[in-house]
Formats: sequence, C-alpha cells, structure tokens
Amino acid sequence: MSQPCATTATVLRIDTHAHVFTRDLPLADVRRYAPTYDVTVEQYIARLDTHGMSHGVLVQPSFLGSDNRYLLAAIARYPQRLRGIAMVDADVSEQQLLALQAGGVVGIRFNLVGGAPVPDFTGVWRSTLARIAQLGWQVEIHREAVDLPRVLPPLLAMGLKVVVDHFGRVDAALGVDDPGFRYLLSSAAGGQVWVKLSASYRNGGAEEGQRFARQAWPLLREHFGPQRLLWGSDWPHTQHESLTDYGHSWQQFTQLVSDEEQRRIIAGQTAAQLFGIN
Repeated sequence: MSQPCATTATVLRIDTHAHVFTRDLPLADVRRYAPTYDVTVEQYIARLDTHGMSHGVLVQPSFLGSDNRYLLAAIARYPQRLRGIAMVDADVSEQQLLALQAGGVVGIRFNLVGGAPVPDFTGVWRSTLARIAQLGWQVEIHREAVDLPRVLPPLLAMGLKVVVDHFGRVDAALGVDDPGFRYLLSSAAGGQVWVKLSASYRNGGAEEGQRFARQAWPLLREHFGPQRLLWGSDWPHTQHESLTDYGHSWQQFTQLVSDEEQRRIIAGQTAAQLFGIN
C-alpha cells in the first residue's frame, strides 16, 4: 500500500465518501454490520490533510440508521471543510430536514445492498422526496446493479439528482457486461445521474474489483464525462480494511484516471458543484 505524503491542500480536491463512528453509538435495529473500532472526525481530517484533500463528505453509516447526531456533530467541528449525506425515515419532518440542511447536509442515502427491500418511492416516500428535490439535495443509491433499472426511474421521474455508489455494484462474474451496469451507462443521457469511482473492492475483491474498474472507466468517461463522475475514498473501508488504506485508494484513482485535467474536474469542480462546496 502507498505511503502517505504529508501535504496541505492548495487546490480544490474533494473526497466525496467517508464515514465516522464510534462503536458505542446506538445501532439501527436492522443492520448488516456492527463496528468493532472507532473512527473520529479528527482522524478523518488528519487523512485529508496528509493526502492534500481540501474537503470531505461524510456519509451516514447504515448501521446507525436515521440517527444523524454523530454525523452532524462531526460536521460542526469543521463546517468549512465537511458536508454530509444523511439517512432519514419516510416520515421525516420539514423541521428535521431544515435542521439537517443547517448542519451541512446536502443529500440523503438509501443503502439497499444485501437484499434490502426497495422503498416505495412513489407511495410513502413521495412527499419527502419531493421536498428533497425542492431543497436541491441529491439522493445516493447503494444497490446491486441488477436492480438499478427499477430503483432509479421513479427517482429520476421526480427530478431528483441521483448519485450511484461504488461503480454501481456490479456482479463480479459479469463485470461491465452486467445488464445493470449497461443500464447505468444509458441513464447518463438524462443528465441527472452521477457515479462514484469509489471502493472498487466492493465489486469482487481487491484484484478483481480493480480489473473491473479499469474496464469500466473508459465506458463511464464516454457516457458521463468527468462532469458527472466523483471520487470517494470509502474510508475507513468497513469490512474491507485489510485490502486498502486511504493513500492506496487515492493512488488507485490517479492510476485509473491518468489525465490530470480529468482528475481535477472529477475531484474538484464536479464534486464542489454537487455538494455545495465553495
């Protein structure tokens, strides 16, 4: 794995996907994982500083559910450098949404991997998603690629900005031939979808995932362009901690996107515009 290089960010460079938590926080009743260690916002900021990142985006861990208090407290420590993606319930109130917005939240996430039921976006979620659209927030989707053709259309029909996590979470045996990944490419034409070039190891493991990333990159570049692609570290790489570290994650991105100008757009301009970073 790469060795860190201690630098201070002098350019706009944004990590759009990381998590902070402690093991003693209240956990969601339904979860796939429970942490056995702590990662604090101070540790995260230290990694941003070490690797020349100007800003970061904290994503609410699914195992904490819709209790966003730790996320908000972390952003409050560094409000100029951090933004947040929260998890909310379908009946979240207007007051709660505005409080999240005031705390630096710019979107919500649905973590739907592992067989989680697809929410009723056009029913119980409709009014909340309409308000999310009015706020100008994004909706992040973490779901296996095979289901993207039924998850994305109702969100796009509501005019929402949709961010698809981790290259789309393809079937490792199919790779770029996964029909869900092909659908994801086709969704680019509408201009409402962004894709995170993050956590390739979640698409079949360290080596297979990076092989897929190399095959996927020219297709994603062709369809989305750097204006709707993002980079995220996925730090602290939950359940995959032994496969990578922060520096290695950034190094893989720079190797994948070898053109410096394209990297600058993806990790700078595109992320800044989407996440409201000046």
